[in-house]
This record gives sequence, structure tokens and C-alpha cells, in this order.
Amino acid sequence: MRLGINLGYWGAGMDADNLAVAQEADRLGYDVCWAAEAYGSDAPTVLSWVAAQTERIDVGSAIMQIPARQPTMTAMTAATLDSLTKGRFRLGLGVSGPQVSEGWYGVKFDKPLARTREYVEIVRKAMTRERLSYEGEHWTLPLPGGPGKPIKLTVHPERERIPLYIAAIGPKNLEQTGEIADGALLIFPAAEHLEATALTHIRAGREKAGLSMDGFDVCPTVPLAVGDDVTALADMFRPYTALYVGGMGSRKQNFYNQLAQRMGYEKEAAEIQDKYLAGDKAGAAAAVPHSLIDSTTLLGSVDRIADGMRAYAEAGVTTLTLAPAGFTLDERLTALRAGTEALERAGLA
Repeated sequence: MRLGINLGYWGAGMDADNLAVAQEADRLGYDVCWAAEAYGSDAPTVLSWVAAQTERIDVGSAIMQIPARQPTMTAMTAATLDSLTKGRFRLGLGVSGPQVSEGWYGVKFDKPLARTREYVEIVRKAMTRERLSYEGEHWTLPLPGGPGKPIKLTVHPERERIPLYIAAIGPKNLEQTGEIADGALLIFPAAEHLEATALTHIRAGREKAGLSMDGFDVCPTVPLAVGDDVTALADMFRPYTALYVGGMGSRKQNFYNQLAQRMGYEKEAAEIQDKYLAGDKAGAAAAVPHSLIDSTTLLGSVDRIADGMRAYAEAGVTTLTLAPAGFTLDERLTALRAGTEALERAGLA
């Protein structure tokens, strides 16, 4: 099992620390460094900055938002980053959510599966550097009846087929991800529920495409914190979990809340959402069960973290992306180093 890191969003006050974390992960042999975007920092700029100051670690978007860019713009960015990094770029895509898609980008959040499929097809086709034409429900290239003509990408990426990942949570999205992508970016993964909540759907998509799971990258992001008091460490992540389960999306369209329900937390997920949407963020955080946090993070001693890593590997994870937590840079670097030590103790290095 390989290790990655996720820097999250840039501009949150830890930018210099984030670069130091990425450089230390590079030195330690981590496989990939991911950066996110929502409605603040954009992922490609951050990844360019990190790639320019590291040597071997891959850089990946987790995610570049589909409503933010035309698919050909994404192909241009991916090709440019792959060329500049000498083949160290991974393209992670996702539809975001209705509030960001419609509120920030002005793009209707409808038919997300069909839009994702067409988007991927166009990106893949553009990356072949053949003249591009496409007829779909959501995109038609060139536009008919006008001056447009089929154009080909002028940038020469290091690789024609850049690894393409999709952030997926729901069963249908997971199945389509298995069918059309090279990897899945997962969030809030519990090892004991991973087969039922994710892998069974991904595997169905692979089979639909006539493919096996060989070479497909199952890549969840897992917060990591090192210390003796597991309960106190878990409490650090209460606001984070409450934000996603309670407030990330509307009452009807919160994919993270639905995931918590599929893991058996139906009553708790409803309570967290009720309190969060009522403005009681502290109450929502307090309502998050310890078991939900503990099962979707790596907390405690190096040996306990090693046990957790072993469980993820046995569940089918191929790249475990860590989000090393800490209030200082030293604490985050300590967590990062504990990750490599735990991987070795688990016999997975």
C-alpha cells in the first residue's frame, strides 16, 4: 500500500507549513501530494508551486471541479502540468455540490453522472492530440453552424494517458468511476464498511467495462493524529466531521450525510444535520459519535495507527492519503513521519 498526503485548501493560514509538509513527504518517499479547491484557492496553481519545490512526489488535484472549467481547459491544464512536472501529475475530478456549482459557478447541478462521463470522454480524447470533435448532451465541439473547427492540443504532455481519478461517494457515481476512471478519491472511509459502501460499486463498474480491479487506485483520504489520548485526538475532528455530515450541502443533497447513514449512523446523522443547519455547530460536533470519527481516521500510537493501516490495506485500499493534523508545523511533521513508521510496522512498505 502506498502513502499520499492531502494539503487541503491553500490560503487557510498554513501555506508555508503546507509547503514544508509536502517537501518532507517528498523526502520520506510518499507517493503523491494532493491539493483541493472549492471557492478559494485553485488546485492547479498550488500544485505548480509544490511541484516546483519537490523532486519526485506526484502532485494531484483532489479535486479540480467540473463546473469550474470547460473539459478542454482541464485537458490543457493537465497536459501543461504533466509536461512541467516530467510526468508527476494526476488529474482528480469531481462535480462538487449544488451549492458551489450553482452559487459560485452559475452552473446548474443536474445530471452529474452524464456530465462527468462526457467530461472525461472529452478530456481523454483531447489528450490524444487528435483533432477534437464531440457530440453529446452537454457539450458539442465544435459548435454547429459557426466558424469553429476541430482543433488539436498543441502541448505535448509527458504521457498521453494521465492517471485520472474521480471523487465519488454515492453508489451510482462509484460504479461509473470504476467504469471510466483510473482511480477513486474517497472520503470518510471506514475499513469495515469499505466493501459495502464503495468497493462493491466500483467493482461492478470495472466489470461493466470488462476490467478487473488490477491497476485501479482506491485512494481514500484519512486524517492522522499521533498521541496517547485517542479520545482527545478524536475530539479534534468533531468540527470537521460535523461540517461535512451536517452542513456540506442542503438537507436533501448532502452526500456525506447519506454516507454516514449507509455506515449505520442514520439517527446520529439526522441529529448532526438538524443541529448544524439550525446554527448549533457546537451541538452538532458534540453529536458526532466517537466511533464514527475513530473508524474514519488514524489516531493514537504508531502501533495503533499501523493496525489501522493494515485494516485499510486488507479492505482494498491501494493508496492511503493522510491528512496529518497538528496545531504546529512540528506536530504535523511528527504525524507525517509517524505515517511512514506505521506503514513499515504494518509490513506494508
